[in-house]
Formats: sequence, C-alpha cells, structure tokens
Amino acid sequence: MGLSIGIVGLPNVGKSTVFNALTGAQNAEVANYPFCTIHPNRAIVPVPDPRVEKLAELVKVPNKIHATIEFVDIAGLVKGASKGEGLGNQFLHSIRETAAIVHVVRCFDDPNVVHVSGRIDPRSDIEIVNVELALADLQHLERKIERLNSATKGDKKLAPMLEMAHKLQHHLQMGKPATTFGQRENDCFEELDHELRFLTGRPVIYVANVDENGLAGDNPYVVDVRLIAAEQGAEVVVLCAKLEEEMWIMSEEERHEFLQLSGVEESGLEQVIHRGFHALDLISFFTKNENEVRAWQVPRNTSAPKAAGAIHTDFEHGFIRAEVVDYDTFVKLGSSAAVKHAGLLRLEGKEYIVQDGDIIYFRFNV
Repeated sequence: MGLSIGIVGLPNVGKSTVFNALTGAQNAEVANYPFCTIHPNRAIVPVPDPRVEKLAELVKVPNKIHATIEFVDIAGLVKGASKGEGLGNQFLHSIRETAAIVHVVRCFDDPNVVHVSGRIDPRSDIEIVNVELALADLQHLERKIERLNSATKGDKKLAPMLEMAHKLQHHLQMGKPATTFGQRENDCFEELDHELRFLTGRPVIYVANVDENGLAGDNPYVVDVRLIAAEQGAEVVVLCAKLEEEMWIMSEEERHEFLQLSGVEESGLEQVIHRGFHALDLISFFTKNENEVRAWQVPRNTSAPKAAGAIHTDFEHGFIRAEVVDYDTFVKLGSSAAVKHAGLLRLEGKEYIVQDGDIIYFRFNV
C-alpha cells in the first residue's frame, strides 16, 4: 500500500516550493503570481527509514527498497473556487484518491511576495480553503442524492442511505468537514465515503511555511495554525520551504549539520511523513532475501495474511504461516542464523497482528 498525500492551499503560499522541497523533484514551477501551477504536479519518493539501511548492511544485500509516498500538488484554491473562480477546483479530483491532505499555510511576511487576499491571516486562509473543500464535497454529495432519490423509488432498502446523505448534506452546508460528522462509524456513511472519497474526510497535516527566522520559535502566525489544528485534531509541521529546497543539493553530512544549525532534528519530508503515518495510523514491516531488503506499509492492527497481501494477493490467499522476528532483536543478534540459534524466530498464524518493525518471511501455498 503506497501512501499518497495531496497538497492544497491558497495561491502564493509556497505550495509548489513545499512540493519541490518535499520531493526533491524540482519540477513544480515556482513564481510570484497566483495560479502558477495549472496542472497537478506528481512525484513518488522513498520514505526515509534508517532501519532499511541498517538491515541491508547486516544481511549484505545489494538492494535497499524503501516504501514510497506520492505527493500531488494542485493549483491554489481561492474563495469561490467551487463556483469556478481560479483554477484549483478543476483539479480537486486529482486528490480525491489521496489518503491524507497537506494544507500549506503562509506564515511569513514578505512585501515582495504577493498574497491573494492582500494580507497574511492564517485563520482566514485556512477557513477559505476548508470551506471550498466542503463545498466541493457538497456538490459531489448532491449529485449522489439525486441518484438516490430516483433509486429509492424502486428499492426501499436504499432509504437509510438517502437519509444519511441528507444528514451529511446539512453538515457540509454549514461549512463543516466530514471529519467532524457525528455518524462516521455508521455503515451508510462509510459506504458513501468509500464511493465519493470526501476531501474533508481526510486527515490533515497543516504545514506552516515560515521564513528562516521563523524556525527559531513560533511566530504569531504559527501560533494561530497550531490553535486551529488543535481545534480540529490535525497535525502540524513547521518548515521553511526555501531552506528545504536548498538542502537537496547538499551531501547527507552537510544536510545533517545544516538541520542542527537550524535548530530542527528532521527535514520537512521526514516530519510530514511521520505526521502522515501517525494521522493514518500506519506501520512498517520488512522483508528480506538474498537480493534485497524492502519496507512495506500497512495500517496498524493488520493481520499477517493481510500484510502478506500487501506484497502479493497470492500470499494472502495461500497464507500458511509467518516467520517473524522484531527489528531490535535482529539488529542485536546480527543475523538470521543467530536469531534461530537463540530460539527467537517466532512462527505466527492467521490471527497474528503485525507490529511495527517486524521482519517477516511468509510461507504460502498457491
């Protein structure tokens, strides 16, 4: 399962710079005017995980394959986007299939970089984007309601679905996101969300884009973003996109030293991925053979057969058992032979719940 994150925000808040910084792709055009991005930018990058490097070193294999993450950057949203203003609403379909949303918020003053609203106000900026996302979801839902109104005349079993759709319609009409809808656990809501992929139903990571001085401590703009995120139960990452871009031309040692001097422990990419994993409740497990060490992502509480299915559907269908050792034990002992000799290789069946850091060899029969 690949992690996919959509990037949204107002024009000229640094979305494309953040995209370039996160991906190192340098393929999103950056300019000091609104609607510079007119086509969705996409990039797939490896998920940094030092455990992959360590395992590859221990088992002496030539290939290290990290899990991947896809970032999708669309044109900036503006007030009235749902009614055709600007360009961003044309591309919202591009992020309906993403698992989470990065919402970039401008948190720096610079008279040389125009702001679409004429002033820096994170709370207003966030509200504009969130309302437009809710209105886009509302339009999507209203088309579904029209279809349900016709369908229920011939199939009364669809009445509960129609009732749920109307309740959600009222919720979205008030500008509230689907994440705060009180009946999210209801089967009808889950079916609607599975079909319509509500934009406001995605976990949100707010990226407060600051200038170089803003990394030293929270400025008033960042404080506002943190307060809003706390109200919504969202994650927050503070970064300077321009500095993140510059880091991609540095060596690993230079990058590490640069981060230390900047007063941060992780790059923006690592922070966003870690927040994304937390928001989506994902974990990583590992497989290895004579050629490679590979990381895989699955939701927490995934069973061993389902985890095997992340590799190949045949592994899930023909699952027999899983041979498991945790990462810390393997690193401590240094080899598969040592793990077996110590009697620490576990044989797990279909009921086993995969843990973060598990190193697994799946036995299956097709």
